[in-house]
Amino acid sequence: MIEPHAPARPGTSPWQPGPARLPVRPGTGRFLVLVCVFVCAACGLVYELELVAFASYLIGDTVTQASVVLSVMVFAMGIGSLAAKRLRWHAAAGFGAIETALALVGGCSAMALYAVFAWTGGWGGVWADGPRCLLVAFSLAIGLLVGAEVPLLMELIQRIRRQDAGGAVADLFAADYVGALVGGLAFPFLLLPFLGQLTGALLTGSVNVVAGGALVLGLFHRDLTRRARWTLLLVGLAVLAVLASAAALADEFERAARHAVYGKDVRVALQTNVQEVVLAGGTHGHPLDLFLDGRLRVGGRDERRYHEALVHPAMSGSHTRVLILGGGDGLAAREVLRYGGVRRVDVVELDSGLIGLARSDPALSALNGHAFDDPRVRVTTADALDWLRGERRPAYDVVIADLPDPGITASTKLYSLEFYDLARRVLAPGGRLVVHAGPVTARPRVFWTVASTLGAAGFGISPYRVLGHDSGFPAGPDRSAGAPRAPHDWGFLLAAPGGSAPRLALGPGDPNPRTLSRAELTADARAAARTRIEGLPASTLVHPRY
Repeated sequence: MIEPHAPARPGTSPWQPGPARLPVRPGTGRFLVLVCVFVCAACGLVYELELVAFASYLIGDTVTQASVVLSVMVFAMGIGSLAAKRLRWHAAAGFGAIETALALVGGCSAMALYAVFAWTGGWGGVWADGPRCLLVAFSLAIGLLVGAEVPLLMELIQRIRRQDAGGAVADLFAADYVGALVGGLAFPFLLLPFLGQLTGALLTGSVNVVAGGALVLGLFHRDLTRRARWTLLLVGLAVLAVLASAAALADEFERAARHAVYGKDVRVALQTNVQEVVLAGGTHGHPLDLFLDGRLRVGGRDERRYHEALVHPAMSGSHTRVLILGGGDGLAAREVLRYGGVRRVDVVELDSGLIGLARSDPALSALNGHAFDDPRVRVTTADALDWLRGERRPAYDVVIADLPDPGITASTKLYSLEFYDLARRVLAPGGRLVVHAGPVTARPRVFWTVASTLGAAGFGISPYRVLGHDSGFPAGPDRSAGAPRAPHDWGFLLAAPGGSAPRLALGPGDPNPRTLSRAELTADARAAARTRIEGLPASTLVHPRY
């Protein structure tokens, strides 16, 4: 498959390129080629990271999407490198054409992925996997084009001044790797926070086509025919016009796509230093929905049932000091503050932007009962695991883990053995920990894995769940906004240090309330606790299916 030498044409000697006719000195020409290598490498890595970020945002499961993008791109780069051997007789024209195509494909990839997700993602049937298929197609196309760059650049740099292969490869790859470093750092720290994914990708494409066109038309124009020069120039200008037009329309496009994904009631779309926060509804009698990175975190129609099920069973018993890990929307704190015996609530939330919205947005602050204005509530902006590592006092009667779904790869550390060991350390004697563990029916393996991890950390557990409506249960962390994919239940685990399972207090809304005394609840809490909670047999932990 890999040929040591390209075959010579019949009747001729093996092809040997002559020196390039440059408008500058050879040393300057080599420097300009290496600068172009640097710029192209930075652009290529930005395209790669942009695909990973968009796939994680639209499809979820960061590790899976990153693995798909990286593996497909690396494979395609190898194929592209082999294919570029056929272009070396026309290295300058071939490189200019490849950079023009790469700028168009890479620059428009984010907008195309978003459009397919927004306008066809809910069609179902064969269209259900449309975003995934397009992700693989873009990874393949960009990988092919990026892979073809290096062999052609190697040919161009050797055309300027011949040197040993090892030295040429070292120079080329040094510029390539440094460019990749700059592109990798520019994407999260410059392009994403200041320009956003769409405009950032379009700007990268513009830089790509300008760098490639400038090198070919400025440095190697004498190697091109007049027709080839004009063709590359006009096509490059057309690609720049397309990218510039798309950038000018990016805000309007993104607004329309958000409406297609979230509905017409989108009021707030905020990119914090952690995630994208979108608020929809909450005015004119419409329920408030809160989306974090495209996933429904709070469904205003039935979020109360989720948060009651999360909080109320854990509040049976002493609850003077309560720790909420996560819960930046303030809704878990709202349920905790219904209990008159609460003296202090510590909320540890990573996203300060979400906390700010929960304080200032009229609809969200009304929904959480202005919980963050209560003097008993103290907010710390920190990663929950890092914060627990710094706490050593057994200070809390109740710890509520109101965290992202355990089925999302990025949140697995918050369901680890270390996390639960640290949570046990901050519990006062007789304290209780409550954890949501995902839908029991849809993902039983995930649910019981969390239960087993709690047991390994020295907790006794009482599993339970809350049932949704027939059409699904959209409230709760990271639910799909679409009813067809909404699970029909949500599972929780009430845990206490030691081998004995804590007494599971089912709320007053249950036909057979057992251990939760109505006298323990304030009048507001009694009025609110209408959620039907269903205990799960602990014997399911050792069910042979798992």
